[in-house]
Amino acid sequence: MPRTKTDQELIDADRDLYSGLIRLHVMHHASEEPIFGLGMMEELGRHGYRISPGSLYPLLHGLEKKGYLTSREKRNGKSLRKEYRATPLGRKALKAARSKVLELLRELIEGE
Repeated sequence: MPRTKTDQELIDADRDLYSGLIRLHVMHHASEEPIFGLGMMEELGRHGYRISPGSLYPLLHGLEKKGYLTSREKRNGKSLRKEYRATPLGRKALKAARSKVLELLRELIEGE
């Protein structure tokens, strides 16, 4: 008898479907305060997203390359870590994305 997939298995199988939501989540937090990789992995984990450093850091670098994030190295005790912040362009893109997400959510909710 085939077993049904758990929510986490569906999330893992449909990672592409959720990648845009993860990007928006990252941008949201980076627009509120400086973020760093491990902290974002923990934050995303609290919302049910399991993301590895091998997936998160290329995502952060991609957002930085597009001009949505800026980074700087910051010393934390003995270690050095990269801190990311949203740029003015990133904040503008996030604002535009919010209205599109709200429109989509309304459509999804009304469709039920």
